[in-house]
Amino acid sequence: MEQKTVLIVEDDREIAQVIAMNIEDLGLEAEHVTDGRTGLNKALEGSYVLIILDIMLPMMDGISVCTQIREKDSQTPILMLTARADEIDRVLGLELGADDYMTKPFSLRELTARIKALLRRSRSSHNAEAGSNVQPGLSIGELSVDFNKRKVLLHGKVIEVTVKEFDLLSIFVRNPGRAFSRAELLNLIWEYQFDGYEHTVNTHINRIRNKIEEDAAHPKYLKTVWGVGYRFAEPEEFSI
Repeated sequence: MEQKTVLIVEDDREIAQVIAMNIEDLGLEAEHVTDGRTGLNKALEGSYVLIILDIMLPMMDGISVCTQIREKDSQTPILMLTARADEIDRVLGLELGADDYMTKPFSLRELTARIKALLRRSRSSHNAEAGSNVQPGLSIGELSVDFNKRKVLLHGKVIEVTVKEFDLLSIFVRNPGRAFSRAELLNLIWEYQFDGYEHTVNTHINRIRNKIEEDAAHPKYLKTVWGVGYRFAEPEEFSI
């Protein structure tokens, strides 16, 4: 039976109730807990299509919860919520493995768009793991990407990546040399266009670089195109 439950970890019961109603309108089930420690236990013991995680929580903050979830589970999408508008919370959440974030107060229309986009990507990844007719994989330098198994290998060793990191890396590997703008990547991977969210792409790029580059400050795979965005290195850029 297909899993259809979304875990909401939010101590504000009114906000959680609104989110739950929105989730149920999408034909999903909602499970709500009010503190971080319970949320972590639920996330690690259960099976959810999505985790909606507030940052400011009693007993254990959302950043710690996100970090510990990602140590065990790199696939379940995590949408983080924050009432703080400063960049530190936003970037920290994404650097530690969240797939997306929203700042309170948020519109139900935007919440619905984010949830739908995360679930579409998650379903696509599961379908790929079950087998598909897409190109099986590509290698460049010491990096290999297996599209069917959704695995990334560096020097023959598996590199753990999240759903969004894999999707982002796949686009680059399939299009070596092509420069993508941040807005273009935001639309392709997150499937929405909202001004001011381009740094979501930046944080994911930084996470990928930290995993695949020998020196993230001087990347040889995932390069910055100043004034444009990012591109993946072409095969001829690697010495044989």
